[in-house]
Amino acid sequence: MNRISRRLVLGATSAFFAFPVFAQSIVNEDGLVDDIVLGNPDAAVTIIEYASFTCPHCKRFHEGPFKQLKEEYIDTGKVKFIYREVFFDREGLWASMLARCAGPEKYMGIADMIYTEQRNWPVRDNPAQTEANLKKMGLVAGMEQETIDACFQDRALAQALVTTYQNNASQDGVNSTPTFIINGRQYGNMPYGELSQIIERRL
Repeated sequence: MNRISRRLVLGATSAFFAFPVFAQSIVNEDGLVDDIVLGNPDAAVTIIEYASFTCPHCKRFHEGPFKQLKEEYIDTGKVKFIYREVFFDREGLWASMLARCAGPEKYMGIADMIYTEQRNWPVRDNPAQTEANLKKMGLVAGMEQETIDACFQDRALAQALVTTYQNNASQDGVNSTPTFIINGRQYGNMPYGELSQIIERRL
């Protein structure tokens, strides 16, 4: 584990000993976490989005273009969409931990809340307040307080998320967000019209 990943993991958990409940259910046998996948697994077009919950450009994508993408291509079975978390800071890691602990059915709903409230929940000079703000969102989303508290102390989950991110980003050469991999080719942030054209050419 390098210095950056160690700092993220140590900063992500508020207690030294982790509760293993979530690691057992979320972390796979390779010590990684599985992709968040939406849409038809056999779709002609696969889009991988690399995004950070603290990235303003990612927020704008998810509040606008993503909703169009989901309606026109993901929900219609034309696109398989994979969401991969990127961690540039501990706040983004905390947000991902919360979304993961909510379960796969609630993940994107939690993600929407996190992006919508992006200007409010991260308090860079006050980690305790940042954690409290995220925990409040978890409660609003219907998570149990005990579940949320244990989640934020799960060091195994934090490590698995960071390792998965590092492996994926290294494999795909990703160093900024949002980054899109469309049928194996990398693209940067773009207007929805341009994204749609790329998809149509591959259908």
